[in-house]
Amino acid sequence: MEFVSRPTPSDSWLALVFSAQAVAKGGVVRRSRHWVEREIGMERFVAEVRRRGFHMVECGGQLIVICNPHGLRVIC
Repeated sequence: MEFVSRPTPSDSWLALVFSAQAVAKGGVVRRSRHWVEREIGMERFVAEVRRRGFHMVECGGQLIVICNPHGLRVIC
């Protein structure tokens, strides 16, 4: 008998967040830190952003994921 892994609720949540058109176009995704912590936890979210090679910044309780693996330069 083979073990079949079923998606967890956090897997489904991540799939939904990263299925946005902005992700496919290399744009940005913004989520509330509080919401991320409640839904899946920061550690899991950070791990997923890193796994995809994206960048993330936080400002005013908002997490901004830059869905582009290329270099990032902060201008000001």
